[in-house]
Amino acid sequence: MSRRVVLKLSGEAFADPVTNYGIDPSTVDQVAREIVSVHREGHEIAVVVGGGNIFRGLSSAAKGMDRANADYMGMLATVINALALRDSVERAGSPCRVQTAITIQQVAEPYIRLRAIRHLEKGRIVVLAAGTGNPFFTTDTTAALRAAEIGADAVLKATKVDGVYSDDPVSNPDAELLHDVSYMDVIAERLQVMDTTAITMCMDNELPIRVFNMMKPGNITAAVRGDAVGTLVH
Repeated sequence: MSRRVVLKLSGEAFADPVTNYGIDPSTVDQVAREIVSVHREGHEIAVVVGGGNIFRGLSSAAKGMDRANADYMGMLATVINALALRDSVERAGSPCRVQTAITIQQVAEPYIRLRAIRHLEKGRIVVLAAGTGNPFFTTDTTAALRAAEIGADAVLKATKVDGVYSDDPVSNPDAELLHDVSYMDVIAERLQVMDTTAITMCMDNELPIRVFNMMKPGNITAAVRGDAVGTLVH
């Protein structure tokens, strides 16, 4: 059964695996091939990209930069990643469009909800960049917002860990991987899934969140299909 999903890719999905910085073409190609493979099964996929591999707005603001200015710089970083992903997706054989929440007409379409839906219905992968177009909002919140707007069946958060843990698995080796957790538990126990705004938006719109490890081959495919991989927040 085909699904419409929003896949949230952090900047780590684009970065060099050694330096964790910049754009590594082979890494992007690997992610793109898996997206294209499952897209060919008939699923409608919108991708929200982060930009932390190029510029982290929040950490820069913490070092004294104006927060709004830092967030706008971060938005521009996501546009660079979006263009890289589109190139890889199209070379892998699927049509792709980039839409941005800030106007950059020379390189991408502006985000228009009905146009994004139309692209999906026509069998195109849609890459959404520049967050919500507003500072102080994360790309997690963007993924939740766009999923609600386009009527997605789920939000898929691709990370570098296997899912949601009861505690930080790095500092606590006894931390337990949670396969099924509620929105309220995530908020009450401050589990590191998404920011509270994104979680609340998904809860209000009854959007399940699947958190999984994108570094394991086949996990993106499984998550898009709706298979039990990683952690389900619902």
